[in-house]
Amino acid sequence: MQAKDSNPPDGGYGWVVVVSAFVVMGLTVAVLKTFGLFFVEIQQHFDELASTTSWITSVTIAVFHLGAPVASSLCVQYTHRTVVITGGLLAFSGMALGFFGLNMVWMYATTGFLQGLGISFSWTPAISIVSHYFSKKRALANAIASAGECAFAFTFGPFFQWLISQYGWKGALLIIGGIQLNICVCGALMRPLASSCLKDCHCKTAMPPGNSASRKDKEDKSPIMHKTFNWMLVRRPEFVLYAIFGVLAAMSFFVPPLFLVPLSYSLGIDESWTASLLSILAMVDFGGRLLCGWYANLHVTKTIHLLAMTITLISTSLMLLPLANNYLSLAIFTGFYGFFFGTTVAIHITVLADVVGMPEFDSALGLFMLIRSTGGFVGPPLAGLIVDMAGDYRAGFYMAGATLVLSAGFLVILERLQQRKKRGRKIRTKPEKSTLPYPSLHLLKHQ
Repeated sequence: MQAKDSNPPDGGYGWVVVVSAFVVMGLTVAVLKTFGLFFVEIQQHFDELASTTSWITSVTIAVFHLGAPVASSLCVQYTHRTVVITGGLLAFSGMALGFFGLNMVWMYATTGFLQGLGISFSWTPAISIVSHYFSKKRALANAIASAGECAFAFTFGPFFQWLISQYGWKGALLIIGGIQLNICVCGALMRPLASSCLKDCHCKTAMPPGNSASRKDKEDKSPIMHKTFNWMLVRRPEFVLYAIFGVLAAMSFFVPPLFLVPLSYSLGIDESWTASLLSILAMVDFGGRLLCGWYANLHVTKTIHLLAMTITLISTSLMLLPLANNYLSLAIFTGFYGFFFGTTVAIHITVLADVVGMPEFDSALGLFMLIRSTGGFVGPPLAGLIVDMAGDYRAGFYMAGATLVLSAGFLVILERLQQRKKRGRKIRTKPEKSTLPYPSLHLLKHQ
């Protein structure tokens, strides 16, 4: 009988890890998503253009992605727990120092760089360790963990608005930084999996049952247990195609939350109603993640097909959102966008695991985030420039929708490549079976 920890638990303490990751998502990405509430305040305080102010979010997103390979490498060298705690301290430092608000460069360095690094060091290991704790229920576990950003964003919208009104945007940053210290508590709860669990899980997928000597040899060479970061994934066409999809998607994902509040103001909607839009966005996002995670766990549809479909629906909703001319229509289109965004986020990490396999997942996640950073870095300023040129916040939403349509094309190419390789493997193995139709001849061949 196998030891209790010989396989990924797919439950048990894994759900504690999921809850911890749920909170980490809320205290990192949810803060980033609701930072649009500070956009107008900071823009007016420093009297800057929209494109200049948007660089704060752009730097945060870029560092969030650029720091992912470093975070993944540190997870391999040390533990996920250590890296998450470090991320919590960095996130607090970024917000606390942003309180001083000396100038725009200072904001880039604090709420931009330090906050982004803190998010990266918290988010990356949190989502990674969930994937290690679950196998059959991985899609559902990832969906629940990622839903943390929605649950927190639902309350953060009105809460941050209240903080700004009571303490000003600087005081609000300091209080939010203090709240982010709870990331360290969540990190402490992320107990590392036993080494035998990871090794045995890998070997069961790599070796046939009963070959214990060969399995033992493979355990010593398991990629999961190597204290190195695999940069060679960039040579795999499947990974490259998925990374290109990630770049284009990142150019779009952070634009709507950034410009939703200014668009609302431009339509003459009251501030209190504007904050409720972010709550609606978070609520339907939450529902979309859980529903899509549950559906993906049924294995009725291939996850890559499901992802391509949700990306197409997001782009459609973004193209329709600028047609809104009052609060009700804006709330409806925001709801559609938020729901389909949630379905996408629920499964895109699961698709990455399917593309590269779990032995290479930690390295792949870090590299994917690194490459995707170019999209997150360019997207908001490019949208800000388009908004400044057009003189209308709607232009940013059109740009985001068009870019997502392009990203869906790379998912289609990736799926076709996977199918072609699968057919090629079947063709190569078929002649071997046909040349030896009788069991007796098969035995003679090996004698």
